[in-house]
Amino acid sequence: MKKCLFIWALTLVLSGSAAAQSKSFTLGKWVEVHNAILKELSRSYVDSLEVGRIQRAAVDAMLEALDPYTVYVPEEEQETFQMMLSNTYGGIGAVIYKPDLDGNVIINEPYEDSPSARAGLSCGDEILTIDGLSTHGLKSQECTEKMRGKPGTTVRFQVKKLRGGASWKAGDVIEVPVVRERIVLPSVEYVGMVDDTTGYILVSKFTDGVAQGVKDGYLALKRQGMKRLCLDLRGNGGGLLTEAVEMVSLFVPKGSVVVTAKGRAEGSHAQYKTMGIPVDTDMPLVVLVDSASASASEIVSGALQDYDRATIVGTRTYGKGLVQSIRPLPYDGQLKVTTAKYYTPSGRCVQAIDYSHRNEDGSVGHIPDSLTHEFTTAHGRKVRDGGGIKPDFEVKGRRYSRLTYSLVLSGIVEQYALKFVREHETIPPVDQFHFTDYDDFVSFASDKEFDYRSTARAQFDEMRKTLVEDGLEDAMKDRLDAMEKALDMDKESFLRLKKEEILPFIEEEIAVRYYFQKAGIRVRLRYDDALRESLRQPSISYTSH
Repeated sequence: MKKCLFIWALTLVLSGSAAAQSKSFTLGKWVEVHNAILKELSRSYVDSLEVGRIQRAAVDAMLEALDPYTVYVPEEEQETFQMMLSNTYGGIGAVIYKPDLDGNVIINEPYEDSPSARAGLSCGDEILTIDGLSTHGLKSQECTEKMRGKPGTTVRFQVKKLRGGASWKAGDVIEVPVVRERIVLPSVEYVGMVDDTTGYILVSKFTDGVAQGVKDGYLALKRQGMKRLCLDLRGNGGGLLTEAVEMVSLFVPKGSVVVTAKGRAEGSHAQYKTMGIPVDTDMPLVVLVDSASASASEIVSGALQDYDRATIVGTRTYGKGLVQSIRPLPYDGQLKVTTAKYYTPSGRCVQAIDYSHRNEDGSVGHIPDSLTHEFTTAHGRKVRDGGGIKPDFEVKGRRYSRLTYSLVLSGIVEQYALKFVREHETIPPVDQFHFTDYDDFVSFASDKEFDYRSTARAQFDEMRKTLVEDGLEDAMKDRLDAMEKALDMDKESFLRLKKEEILPFIEEEIAVRYYFQKAGIRVRLRYDDALRESLRQPSISYTSH
């Protein structure tokens, strides 16, 4: 017996050693092959070799074969990467617009209480030079880079003012120095009451301090008489896991498990629990989600659902249950690498079963129950894994026509808002403001070049192109011509047909330019049918667990 046990133990040791040697050999083999290929290309390739470009392409392709979230970040991309993580940058705090290469830069949206706003820059002002360099011939991104810089440094603009001021007239060209600051883009974008008893908090990202922002918002709304809270995570792509844990900590008892991370490497298995005293464990809570709610948003909505602490309303979330860690690399590079999968308190992994095949909007789509597993919430409700968080009540957001998307993405609505600002010095307070001159917008948009085809017409054009390639168009010409005529609609008629869905976008863009970004959100809430429908849904049990 002892001899058998010894042989068995020795076999395990040798097999483990062999596996480790095999892994090391495979790694060493491919490093050697890779280096040999580069040396041979450098010596023999017919044209000059851009080693940096092909090496970057090779690294990107290698990481892309793993998952969409493991990426290499070289030194020159660190600032952009850090801005994505922290939502901050050094600059003047304004969104700019450059209509053409040889034109001036236009101040589009100065941020509230930003260096640009305090220096007197306002929507519609034209920047002629940046630190003495003409903006003519510069791309928009080049202008942005020159405006950004180390906080505390000064950037000087030559500005053509849209309107008169204390010491200048409309059209005057003046010098405007602006001291750059650390601009923090708010992750808690809006806090307010949507009716007499319902508080509303919009969270766009999980960056450093966002949980404290939600706490402050909650306390402010409680003082205003809030009886239930709506936490809006729609479109929130996630961020810091620690902030997600802190946010859940606000609403469930101390010591509750929020999320468990499980990885392969040593030390990658971790359990995260609430650490602080909650602000409220009983107030009714509604969490809004959609197909773009991902990662940290899914940690929050999943944990609150598992504890029956909130009613989750909307559409199935994105399905990103992977944890990324940052690892340093030579030459000041970084590797953002997937190190674990995370699991909700009930044991669900929200990672989509197959993240490489999704719907056009990035959502998970239908998953048969046969491919998923059943789990139980704190009060015995059944929930399933397999991809994202399935809401307790499905409420779909408004669908927009291809025309509306085209107007927004091509900048037509944005350009019209600038035109409106030039022609109107003031507008009523945001809650009283309604855009009424739609005929003027139709006239403006009708003169612009953009793709105004309906979805049906765009699909028809693609079908006809395919029929031409297949040599079938002539045989079906009469029927195709008749269908094309039926689908054809002139630009002005189509704009008038879609007035009701286009109008809110115009109002939002205009409101932002007079009353800053929060005013735009207030206009958006005015037309948010999904929010109103969500608040009509019955509540899940809110008894403290």
